[in-house]
Amino acid sequence: MTARRLSLAGSRAASAWSCAGVLAAMLLGACSSDRPAPSPLTAFEPRLSAQPAWKKDIGTPAAELSVVAFRDRFVLASRSGTVSTLDALTGDVMSRVDTGVRLGAAVGADGTHVAVVSQDNELVVADRTQVRWRVRLPARVVTAPLVAGERVFVQAVDRSVEAYDVLDGRKLWVYSRAGDPLALAHPGVLMAFKDTLLVGSSARLMALDPLTGTVRNEMVVGQPRGTNEVERLADLAGPAARVGDSVCARSFQVAVTCLLPDRGSLLWTRPLGGFQGVGADSDYVVAADASDRISAWKRNAGDVAWSTERLRHRGLSAPLVISQAVVFGDAEGWLHFLSRDKGETLQRFPTDGGAIVTAPVQAGPMVLVVTRKGGVFAFRAR
Repeated sequence: MTARRLSLAGSRAASAWSCAGVLAAMLLGACSSDRPAPSPLTAFEPRLSAQPAWKKDIGTPAAELSVVAFRDRFVLASRSGTVSTLDALTGDVMSRVDTGVRLGAAVGADGTHVAVVSQDNELVVADRTQVRWRVRLPARVVTAPLVAGERVFVQAVDRSVEAYDVLDGRKLWVYSRAGDPLALAHPGVLMAFKDTLLVGSSARLMALDPLTGTVRNEMVVGQPRGTNEVERLADLAGPAARVGDSVCARSFQVAVTCLLPDRGSLLWTRPLGGFQGVGADSDYVVAADASDRISAWKRNAGDVAWSTERLRHRGLSAPLVISQAVVFGDAEGWLHFLSRDKGETLQRFPTDGGAIVTAPVQAGPMVLVVTRKGGVFAFRAR
């Protein structure tokens, strides 16, 4: 299994590491040759009626791909620049648009418009049939844009946020703040919460007015620690999970925290290393650490509900929590369904052998994952 790699961004990144300029050695154990062998898959008795539904091939996925799920469709993008909307139940193509550029961060969508960022740092916005506008961005972007409220929001690795009018591309505002000289070049937190825009900025979750970019409040998710700039990296790693009035998020290599953005207050925080995002429902919050040890906490109080090491070193994706199970993809292309209350294996499916590169997403009864080989696999989970 190839080691997962995290990049540094900032003025001192080039001299910070010798392992191909990535954060694998100290923070994730070592470079690929030193990664522990993945835990072997163990026998289990299937106890979930999930089953494969359909599969597609989109070609190589965008370098930093997020899939947008609506009730009846999925929106996703290939690195070659094609954005596809697929019927969730059948996999049929509902619409397809070619952006004409190779994609880096993708994709944001609101049901009418889609937004992507090219490898050359160009923001491209299209409707279901054609590109409407494009604009050059001043800083590198690895987090998928957010399309909401007739605006397109873009978060750069320098922690700045820009807002554009979705119809004509007019820049509406820019938010930035001084921060640490190094940042984590990994998809962060950029999400809508009621009438507020939530943005990860270093170890803080910022609540911004989406109309003006002004700060409504800010909440600390993980307290940076360590003796040097790399050890003090604590940027928020997406995806975060919203349940009702609460949002739960991960601070890289520090903690998993649940907050109440309306109040700007903390519910609870628990120390946990790692860099993938979290999943949650009304009962549980779930995340894996850097070694893929999985933990679940009771959402309201943060008490540990269970933990398991059955999938250690398997290169897990961020989780999805559905009504029947907790769902993880791994670096060998397996999709794992674990019980919500105990973490036991309920079901397991192969894909095409390529690493699952997105957090599983759900639309209606369908759970979808995308592999590094470009395979799109949907499973009926109820």
